[in-house]
Amino acid sequence: MSDSDSVNDIAEARAKIDGINEQIIRLIAERQQWVAAVGKLKKDEGAVHAPDRVEQEIRKVRQLATDFGASPDVVEATFRAMIAAFTDFELDVHRNAASQSQQL
Repeated sequence: MSDSDSVNDIAEARAKIDGINEQIIRLIAERQQWVAAVGKLKKDEGAVHAPDRVEQEIRKVRQLATDFGASPDVVEATFRAMIAAFTDFELDVHRNAASQSQQL
């Protein structure tokens, strides 16, 4: 029985969700730092998009979802949205890095 099975109070459940959201946002911030590092290292914008890499990651997260008892469809939708947002972010980082290197 998980902790969520024994909760009887919506405020308690929402507080748990809020705590999980905080953890997720901390991890997103850490992921963003690594995405920025990768964006600076890539040679061109085509490497930023990397559709084959996206599909490889989607296969991995779907398997992880299954392993952890999460819905693979929910996890895939979440990661596709996150990857799209991070791709835009990485493109900005890559363009800024390229612009700065041209100015030197």
